[in-house]
Amino acid sequence: MTSFALLTPRQAAEKLGISYPAMKHWILAGRVRTVKTPGGHHQVPVEALQEFMPAAAAHSGTRRISGRNQLLGTVVEVTVDGLLAKVVLAVGSQYVTAIITADAVRELALQPGDSAVALINATEVMIGRP
Repeated sequence: MTSFALLTPRQAAEKLGISYPAMKHWILAGRVRTVKTPGGHHQVPVEALQEFMPAAAAHSGTRRISGRNQLLGTVVEVTVDGLLAKVVLAVGSQYVTAIITADAVRELALQPGDSAVALINATEVMIGRP
């Protein structure tokens, strides 16, 4: 599943709101973890950016709600099929998948690499063992 959770250095810089040269400097200094492609290019795993994204900045511009089960992450997959859409969010090294309406995806303009918040409303939590 990690194959679509990689960003180019330029995409990573845009996501963090820093310049591309600054991102390259961070990569070369070892400050940001990367994966090298067979061609020797750097790719940045979305979870490697989490420590640089303060939660307050990620929530700016969104409505405040009373729910506390909010998971900040990065959209890694959007698949629209008819009236429904599957959205996969990387939250750290974990993934949250939601099935929402295709209209909601269009209204939110969700695309891989975007920041998003998963709002969890559950009355039950199940625990399992591997």
